[in-house]
Amino acid sequence: MGAMEILRKKPKVNHFLIFLILCGGLLVAAGPGLSPLAYAKSTGTFNAPESFSRLAEMASPAVVNIRIEKTVKSRGPSMRQFQRDPWGREKPFKDFFERFFGEDAPREFKQPSVGSGFIIDKSGYVVTNNHVIENADKIVVKLDDDNELDAKVVGRDPNTDIALLKVESDLDFPFIKLGDSKKLKIGQWVVAIGSPFGLERTVTAGIVSAKGRVIGSGPYDDFIQTDASINPGNSGGPLLNMDGEVVGINTAIIASASGIGFAIPISLAQGIIAQLKSEGEVTRGWLGVAIQDLTGEMAEYYGLKDRKGVLVADVFKGDPADEAGIRAKDIILEVNDQKIETSRQLTGMIAGLKVGQVAKIEVFRDRKIKIFSIKLAKRDDTRLKAQSPPQEPKEEDELGVRVADLTAEMAQQFNIEDMTGVVVVGVASDSKGAEAGIQMGDIIKEINHRVIESVDDYKTALQKIKEGDSVNLFVWRRNAGFLVIKVTK
Repeated sequence: MGAMEILRKKPKVNHFLIFLILCGGLLVAAGPGLSPLAYAKSTGTFNAPESFSRLAEMASPAVVNIRIEKTVKSRGPSMRQFQRDPWGREKPFKDFFERFFGEDAPREFKQPSVGSGFIIDKSGYVVTNNHVIENADKIVVKLDDDNELDAKVVGRDPNTDIALLKVESDLDFPFIKLGDSKKLKIGQWVVAIGSPFGLERTVTAGIVSAKGRVIGSGPYDDFIQTDASINPGNSGGPLLNMDGEVVGINTAIIASASGIGFAIPISLAQGIIAQLKSEGEVTRGWLGVAIQDLTGEMAEYYGLKDRKGVLVADVFKGDPADEAGIRAKDIILEVNDQKIETSRQLTGMIAGLKVGQVAKIEVFRDRKIKIFSIKLAKRDDTRLKAQSPPQEPKEEDELGVRVADLTAEMAQQFNIEDMTGVVVVGVASDSKGAEAGIQMGDIIKEINHRVIESVDDYKTALQKIKEGDSVNLFVWRRNAGFLVIKVTK
């Protein structure tokens, strides 16, 4: 068949192809000449930066590499290689070497380490992590132009892992502007700059994955989580928003979870940096209470409708809260007219107030609101001591639980001031108490709002509750604070 004959032949109609073409026409009409990504960008529905180059050029000169040396003591390997065979077994000449050379004595050696930091003003103040420079004998800051300057520690705060250094020069230093981390939104682009594994001024980009992360590093955890690549050596470097402002201090990673990093919010760090710069240390307000989050069961037990607030677990004798009249089992609702929802929020708020400042504290007690004006003292972390378990006297009780009177010796071991209550010294594994979650060492302080001061009080309270009715136990548990445990009798 010739070419002309092919042209004369009537073509078959492909209806499916026509349908696709029509659909494609609709897509073109929606965004003529644009890919879906480009169309999203043109309408503002997706804001993907085309390049981070300009931001990196602006910020990198103020990012520094920090090298430290510190003295570490360790038992030296002087003869150890001769004392074991290739399979790790001790050689028969081990005793000979120990007799003539002695056991390896502790030796001192210089251990190098690297980290990152950033300059915050033209006079040469450098922000980094406390763990980067802790116990350092020598700190050297390497600038963008490869100049190396000795740095001195202005101040540091282990509780938040922030340190402030100072370097000297006749020239003005480049510096980065501090931003506002409170304005950060989840999903927003951020850039990390630092020296991972000693590779200076490495730039990585990602998004804000989460805010307010608590990772157990200290009492003021409030981390920004990001998937911008952070690795050992990035510590102390800046996390930047797309305006080139510092919104976080890169601090931690999860070793077993690649791609997850954490940064200290700059809004938390700014006040600490200012105190370190002016005072060389950080002082925090102290209320003098042990606190815990309020659970739904506790709120219901107390009759608190909105279930917001923080429970006072204990009051330190002679401290500001005690002198003002705050009691254990009060619920703190507001500080200086700001609502309180978590114990971490309350801790951070009080710590951020000045020593000697008078704070207005609103509490809920006996279904009534009370207002206290409390002059804050200086926080002393050494006051927060570990608690030890109680002794185990034995006394029979109901619900498959054995309880005993709370003695002065036990109270001292628990490190509590309030002597009221009975201590649980045993729980039968198949009992109602065990099923409800009562644990050995719990201190039962109330039953259905009735204060328990002795085993007799406990037994009497239980006897007055009918079989099948609910028993609400208000207990104090070591390392957990107050709990409400419900048991059906």
